[in-house]
Amino acid sequence: MADFILDFEKPVVELEKKILSLKVSGEHSKIDFSSEIADLEVKKEKLKKEIYDNLTPWQKVLLARHPNRPYTLDYVKIICENFVELHGDRAYGDDSALVCGLATIDGKPVVVIGHQKGRSIQENMDRNFAMAHPEGYRKALRIMRMAEKFDRPIITFIDTSGAYPGIAAEERGQAEAIARNLRDMSVLEVPVISIVIGEGGSGGALGIGIGNKVAMLENSYYSVISPEGCAAILFRDASKAQEATEALKITAKDLFKSKVIDEIINEPLGGAHMDPVETAMNIKQTISKYLVLYSKMTKQQIVEDRYKKIRAMGIFEETVVKQAQKNKATKEAKNKKK
Repeated sequence: MADFILDFEKPVVELEKKILSLKVSGEHSKIDFSSEIADLEVKKEKLKKEIYDNLTPWQKVLLARHPNRPYTLDYVKIICENFVELHGDRAYGDDSALVCGLATIDGKPVVVIGHQKGRSIQENMDRNFAMAHPEGYRKALRIMRMAEKFDRPIITFIDTSGAYPGIAAEERGQAEAIARNLRDMSVLEVPVISIVIGEGGSGGALGIGIGNKVAMLENSYYSVISPEGCAAILFRDASKAQEATEALKITAKDLFKSKVIDEIINEPLGGAHMDPVETAMNIKQTISKYLVLYSKMTKQQIVEDRYKKIRAMGIFEETVVKQAQKNKATKEAKNKKK
């Protein structure tokens, strides 16, 4: 996966290969190619900026799914201190797709909850590709209640294509577990800060996403359904995922505009995987800012703030359809003649 390259990244990779080739040739032949290398470096940076500043929504989805992208535990190692993972829902079992634990951020105690993908095939199998079962959401809620009891802010990292849709998950109450999380998170008396770090798919994402503040990395997405799922339903063709992505408006810019999220967190040029430390520091800056904000609020103010945030989501407009009125008038006139 270290050599994983997306189609739109290939021109940049070709330039990097040329630069490397000149460096190797210069070392072997003792010829000075520094001027040519410098020109290619400038050209490469210009090309990178041109590509990544103009990504299509579908290209951003592909970046959000990049196998080298940092996951929850990668960020926790950089952002947090003293992380201790907690396991089990005290009812059925533990779910490795959702990690939960206690930690501190610059000495401030917090609770951390997040979806966790795997790097290898075996790890992805163990983590179920970050698609949580009901016990994962029940574990998360158990830890959230603990956070409320001990007055610890909650930080959630969202990165899943959706909750696990298998028969076993449905038998154990998948829908009920997510619904209960939505209900109970909405009235938690501690602040919840949610960060979409990759994929934000369906109820699987929303199950830990009812936050006072919701932020997204700029190359992540947040959607009621995956692009492929939407295309399969609306167009009867999953291959039309790119078209569905355009229609869904699931990028950070679209969601910020509609007030679904509160902030867009910058990524290094090329995506979060190009510099995980820089990305983590950007996330930490956002979290720290909100921790200070909510430290000045009472419990009641925190609940009211979350309520107002949810009520302000989305944009709608009420209009009178003149054509419908005209049709109704015409129909009434015909009925009178009869």
